[in-house]
Amino acid sequence: MRRLLAASGRCAPATRTHHGLFARAIQILAPPDPVSLHKLSAPDCEIVELRLERPEVKNAINWEAMRLLRGVVEKVEADDTVKVVLVTSSVPGVFCAGADLKALSIPTIAVIEGAALGGGLELALSCDLRICGENATLGLPETGLAIIPGAGGTQRLPRIVGRSRAKEMIFTGRRCNATEAVMMGLANYCVPAGEAHEKALELAREIAQKGPLGIRMAKKAIDQGMQAADMPSALAVEGECYEQLLHTEDRLEGLAAFAERRKPVYSGK
Repeated sequence: MRRLLAASGRCAPATRTHHGLFARAIQILAPPDPVSLHKLSAPDCEIVELRLERPEVKNAINWEAMRLLRGVVEKVEADDTVKVVLVTSSVPGVFCAGADLKALSIPTIAVIEGAALGGGLELALSCDLRICGENATLGLPETGLAIIPGAGGTQRLPRIVGRSRAKEMIFTGRRCNATEAVMMGLANYCVPAGEAHEKALELAREIAQKGPLGIRMAKKAIDQGMQAADMPSALAVEGECYEQLLHTEDRLEGLAAFAERRKPVYSGK
C-alpha cells in the first residue's frame, strides 16, 4: 500500500492529495460486485443486462451474491420500463454456478458461452429462454459427488426436456454440447461461439416491441398453467390472465394500430 501511495517515488506527508490517492487505491483493490445490473442505451433502453462477475470462483454464487441477486430482481420488478432481462457472464468460458430468476415476471434470456454445469445450468433453467454459443457445455454432475441438483434442477429439467431424458442426464451426470441441447429442447438456439449475446439481444428486441402487459400475462399463464393439476385448471389460469388484459389501454392501442396499419405505441397500462 505504501508503494501505491508514493506515486512520485517517495513517501510524502499525509496530505489531502495523498488521502485521495489512498481512497483511489482502495477502489482499485476492491473487487467489483459479483452481480451487477446494466441498462442498455437507446434504442435498447427497455432491455437490461444482469451480469455475473466473480472470475476468481468461476461465477459461483455465494450468500453475498445471492443477496445482491435478490436485490437486483426486486429492482427490475419495480421498474415498469424494463421489458426483457439478459443474463450474461463477464467471465470468459463460464456462465454461472447457481441462482434463481423465476421470481421475475418479465422474460429472462440466459446467454451461455462455455460451461453451464451444476448450479450454472440450474440458473439457465430458471430463465425463460436459453441461447448457446457452439462452445457451450451443459450438465448436472452432482450425482458424481453423491448429491443431487439442489437448486431446481430435478424439477425444472424434466419439465423442459421430459422425465426420461432428465433422469438420464442426472443419473449419469453426462454433459451435452449446444447442438444436443437444442435437439432435446434444452436450448432455443445454438449459434457460433461468441455470438450468443447478439442472438439474445435480437430476441430481446423482438419481445420488447410487443405489449408489455401481454408478455407478462403470457409468462404467468404458461408458468402457472404448467403447475396446474389438470387441463381444466390450466385453462382457468389462462382465462384469468386473459380477462386481466381486456380493459387495458394497451389492448385498445393494439386494436387501433392494427386498424390504422401502424406500429403500436404501448404504455404498459
